[in-house]
Amino acid sequence: MFTASETPIIATILLVAFGILGWGFYRARPYGKLGIFAWLQSVVLMAPWLVFFGLFAAGIYINIVAILLLLVVSTAIYIYLGRQLRAAGQDVILRQRATQKLAEQESTPTAETTSTVEPAQVKLEVLPIPEADLNAIKGIFGLDTFFATETIAYQEGAIFKGNLRGEAQMVHNRLTAKLQETLGDKYRLYLVENTDEKPVVIVLPSRNDPRPMSVSQKVFAVILLVSTVATSLEASGILQGFDLFANFARLTETLPIGLGILVILLAHEIGHWLLARRHNIRLSWPYFLPAVQIGSFGAITRFESLLPNRKVLFDIALAGPAAGGIVSVLMLITGLLLSHQGSMFQLPNQFFQGSILVGTLARVVLGSALQSPLVDVHPLVVIGWLGLVITALNLMPAGQLDGGRIVQAIYGRKTAGRTTFATLILLGLVALGNPLAMYWAIVILFLQRGLERPSLNEISEPDDARAALGLLALFLMVATLLPLTPGLAGRLGIG
Repeated sequence: MFTASETPIIATILLVAFGILGWGFYRARPYGKLGIFAWLQSVVLMAPWLVFFGLFAAGIYINIVAILLLLVVSTAIYIYLGRQLRAAGQDVILRQRATQKLAEQESTPTAETTSTVEPAQVKLEVLPIPEADLNAIKGIFGLDTFFATETIAYQEGAIFKGNLRGEAQMVHNRLTAKLQETLGDKYRLYLVENTDEKPVVIVLPSRNDPRPMSVSQKVFAVILLVSTVATSLEASGILQGFDLFANFARLTETLPIGLGILVILLAHEIGHWLLARRHNIRLSWPYFLPAVQIGSFGAITRFESLLPNRKVLFDIALAGPAAGGIVSVLMLITGLLLSHQGSMFQLPNQFFQGSILVGTLARVVLGSALQSPLVDVHPLVVIGWLGLVITALNLMPAGQLDGGRIVQAIYGRKTAGRTTFATLILLGLVALGNPLAMYWAIVILFLQRGLERPSLNEISEPDDARAALGLLALFLMVATLLPLTPGLAGRLGIG
């Protein structure tokens, strides 16, 4: 049974889990059969982890074979639901096309009325766009894409209010192609939600596009990289009980862990770079954030290209944590499997109480060895744990962190703004007892609290498979950073 102090924690975790599932079902219901199938895919994808950690919280741990069986079964069900989803989707598409053709036939204007239809009515105000360009832009709209009814000055361009006619991505592609045919590369067209949650078109000059890094910025990035190498080696020395800066002769002792941290950081950035290259998006050089406590907080990477849609934002944002997280987990599990009596590192068993994810994996692999006051482990265990912490910190749903970009891509800017505020409040509370949270909150507050700039098509949402992967990433972030309670850890034989 749970103690009185643990019951609120377990109840809160269960409440959050069921709240997320209930919210997903609420969002899925309006889409009928398609929405329900997509929601079930998300549930199936999360189920093995919920079962695993739920049993663990109840004091029941399962071995690796059972874990693999859960993953295989859930994958099979996920694939089956995907086939059902595609079949249902084809039926919906056919019905939508039939309905659209009927609507077009009913709404096609006669010859008499066609000559009186204007694509946009311009307010009598001074617009920053030259009149010739404005008239050309007005000419790209139509009854089958976006029927503009009002034009408003906005920054160096204009906002066009009206009615969206068709699927958002298709409409954006057609309008963008027409704009480029008419005015070349002079302007950029954004399809976004207005404050009243209705689609609007914003046209801005291309001179507002992101700029490449300057020479001074590249020099600063190199300085931060060198500093991160130093702090990674220093963190390695601290974990081994000495200060590298005061005992530089022991540099070779810090290399295994220090270089391991750098490998994980490199894997994270390569993940971002590969997906950015796949989508033809330019990224800035990474600005690494040195941290003596864990070697590094990760890196800040800016987009040097406009993102075409929220799917691309999601793909690039998730790729980094996915690559770094996979490398970290592989290092952790390999290190646990290689650990034996007399291994290089001796860690207090309380170390494994600091993370639900690390503690459960260690309990499955090491078993009763965790009951000893000191546990002999391979260096890869320490490297993998540090890599998971760095990955989890970057997955926090705030600002321009990877987690913040993922939330913005899936749920939109309004929800991302709320989660950023909530994350900063939570970090402020945790910082009362953990200085690492305070440092990270300061980094977010001053460097990354702002949301990513809107995509060119901000209306179209990522598909449900991406949404499920995003929820899984956020779930694993919580499992990495959330510690075990002493009582629960004791009943599981950890400590």
